[in-house]
Amino acid sequence: MKRTAARLGVWIWTLIFGGLLAGSLGYALERTGAAMGAGIVVASAIAVAVGIVLIWVRSRLPER
Repeated sequence: MKRTAARLGVWIWTLIFGGLLAGSLGYALERTGAAMGAGIVVASAIAVAVGIVLIWVRSRLPER
C-alpha cells in the first residue's frame, strides 16, 4: 500500500469516527438547551460527509 493511501485512510477514519463522537456530544448538548449543540451537530455531519467523500477518493487512487 502506498504511503499516501495509508495516510488518507487515517484521515478517513478519524473524520468519520470523530464526527460521530462529536455528533453525539452535540446532540446531548442540544437536548440540554445549549445553543452551541446545533453547531456541533452540523460541524460533525460535515466531518462525516468529508470522510465519506475521501473513501471515494481513495478508491480512485491508482494502485502500485
